[in-house]
Amino acid sequence: MDQSTPLPGAVPGYRVPPPTAADLIAWPEDFGTRFTIFVDTEEEFDWDAPLDRDSHGLSHVTAIPAAHRRFAERGVPLTYLVDYPIATDPVATDMLREVLADGVSAVGTQLHPWVNPPFDEALTPANSFAGNLPEALEAAKIDALTEAIASAFGAAPRAYRAGRYGIGPATAGLLAARGYALDSSMRSSYRYSDEGGPDFAAVGNHAFRIGAIVELPLTTVFTGLARRGGVGLYNALGKLPKGRGLFARTHLLSRVALTPEEMPLADALEAVAVAVGEGVRVLNFSFHSPSVAPGHTPYVRDAADLAAFHHWWDRILGDLEQRGVAPASLGAIIDAAALPPKRTLR
Repeated sequence: MDQSTPLPGAVPGYRVPPPTAADLIAWPEDFGTRFTIFVDTEEEFDWDAPLDRDSHGLSHVTAIPAAHRRFAERGVPLTYLVDYPIATDPVATDMLREVLADGVSAVGTQLHPWVNPPFDEALTPANSFAGNLPEALEAAKIDALTEAIASAFGAAPRAYRAGRYGIGPATAGLLAARGYALDSSMRSSYRYSDEGGPDFAAVGNHAFRIGAIVELPLTTVFTGLARRGGVGLYNALGKLPKGRGLFARTHLLSRVALTPEEMPLADALEAVAVAVGEGVRVLNFSFHSPSVAPGHTPYVRDAADLAAFHHWWDRILGDLEQRGVAPASLGAIIDAAALPPKRTLR
């Protein structure tokens, strides 16, 4: 297909509907409040340049085992959501098999459509959101990546994330048909509509079902004196010059996702407190694998940034431990989501 011509059938700007009360996961009482960490395990690329199918590297993967040990020493499993360049690179898969020997960490799927065959779409910003592609092409890319992961690791992946959080209206059905159990392609309270991507303004932090799939959004909370205004106030401030910055600096309203990337430690600690206070039962954290080595992401440019990255995790994990929020593996989350809640006899 002509790479300058967008594909027909794309659905840019998918507005994700809110879950119904019946769709919310009723976690077993003895599951408690837990947290999990998903690692977007992907190639290195220039974040400021247009997307490119060929210009990327994988040198950071040699730093993954050392970074993994920092979490393993605290009993924290990681779920590595790997994309096609990672899944098809022998060095990368060897490194990941090494860390998976802890017996509790897991590998899942992350689809970057621009580096994942088949390449039948135009290389455009809108098509970087896999859910915008025609359903047959989205399915073919999921199949190619699923098969690559199963071949590399000896088991079919059970968790999925669309790169750039690019879920579409067909994605959950495609995943269920291929044996996936959990999706984490939604970023609570974020909107990517201006880039042709999905709108998660109506999606909160509580896990829910989409048919047979458990949806576990990346946890994002609003902090500050005006946090009750939530996504509506935040979006309104976005229409005012420097409105969001002013409210953040004066501690009135900040939108904080649970990631060390661009989220200051003090804000993240407050966000954890808010999420726990609001009854979020599974706090979902995330970071990009290239951040474990300097120079590959805007968030970790040098040794000082890397030290700050590790300090962020040390403080956050210590805070979670003090609050009694225990880590949960991917398998534990999937199993707990499938269990009926225990009823208290009256």
